[in-house]
Amino acid sequence: MDLKDKLVSSFLAFENRVDNDAYVHDVRSDAIKIFEENGFPSKKEEAWKYTSLNSVLKHDYSLFPKREEALDYRDVKKYFIHEIDSYKIVFIDGKYSSHLSQTTHDGMDVCLMSAALSKPKYRLVIENYFNKAASKDSLTSLNTAFSNEGAFIHIPKNKLVEKPIQIVHFSTGSEAATMLQPRNLIVVDENSHVQIIERHQSLTDNPVLTNSVTEIFANKRAIVDYYKIQNDNLNASLIDNTFINQKRESHASVHTFSFGGKLTRNNLNFFQNGERIDSTLKGVTIIGDKQHVDHNTLVHHIEPNCESHQDYKGIFDDNAVGVFNGKVVVEKEAQKTNAFQANNNILISDKATINTKPQLEIFADDVKCSHGCTIGQLDESAMFYMRSRGIPEKEAKGLLMYAFSNNVLSSVKIPEIKQRITKLIANKLGVNIGFDL
Repeated sequence: MDLKDKLVSSFLAFENRVDNDAYVHDVRSDAIKIFEENGFPSKKEEAWKYTSLNSVLKHDYSLFPKREEALDYRDVKKYFIHEIDSYKIVFIDGKYSSHLSQTTHDGMDVCLMSAALSKPKYRLVIENYFNKAASKDSLTSLNTAFSNEGAFIHIPKNKLVEKPIQIVHFSTGSEAATMLQPRNLIVVDENSHVQIIERHQSLTDNPVLTNSVTEIFANKRAIVDYYKIQNDNLNASLIDNTFINQKRESHASVHTFSFGGKLTRNNLNFFQNGERIDSTLKGVTIIGDKQHVDHNTLVHHIEPNCESHQDYKGIFDDNAVGVFNGKVVVEKEAQKTNAFQANNNILISDKATINTKPQLEIFADDVKCSHGCTIGQLDESAMFYMRSRGIPEKEAKGLLMYAFSNNVLSSVKIPEIKQRITKLIANKLGVNIGFDL
């Protein structure tokens, strides 16, 4: 039995195991039909032309880990941004860890998806938002069909969340191979502001496949800052599907830092439903060995006087493969749109590969839109200048590559994250940067 058949045949058993609201049951049932009809995407599909899932689908994944593993905070502290006080929603092998978490219902809800899906007091939020932004593609539908656990965050009107929220998923290797499908729902109401940090971390050499879906709703004048730290081990693969629905005058930004993992696919989708909206998508990718990172982005400008800014930097070594497929769609009504898209890459190795395809689809005539991509190597004249000033070659390369990615870090609003990413970049490049930001 292949993985698709195993998933389809396991659906009824899953439904019988979880608390079931009638609305959620119907959503899940429709979703499994979509997945059953379409199956896993292949390279025959244009959006997956440069990314094959064959290598990660061959394992016999456990869909519902049976054993519960306990983790001590001191053993996993390094995976948190522990320098700051924060709310924490922590999962171990797909199950909520109460002793590692710090949730709240004090003036807002920072809690569990399973509670929101099953308790009547959350029914209105679930019916208004759950699965309303997510697409109906096969992988998102697969997650929807098995959606039960993840983070549920609801920030009411006029609320400044004073400390960031960390969402961390650990995989312990309790099974020979594990598939996880976390589902996050984040609703930020009018005039509210929240910062969120997300991480998926495997603690094992056993294969792990995570198919994650996050829906974010930024209502009128809301501000959402989202940070994804992807620095997993070489047997972990992540398919990350994020959908952001923005209302009038809202600001939403997503920074994605991809440094680790076997295969990482980031599907990031912004939908601008209102005027004077600002969307920011930035990322840094530094990979080597046979790692594969694919950024697939969409910004859909639907109404006038909005902006979007995309800036992705990639550094590829060894036999690594990078993919950037970015699309900006500007509807006829979206006059006065200002959309910027850039993807710049450095190939350190002759065997590394980058496939980049920035796209603009513009149906309005009064817009300012630009896109571009570059693929190259380090500037030899800059290298010569630094070497002539006594800087060793290894450190010179590291400093140039750090400078190359620095403008992405400049827009990070949490200093502790900026410091952590600076250290991760230095570690990936094998140099001591010698300064903090």
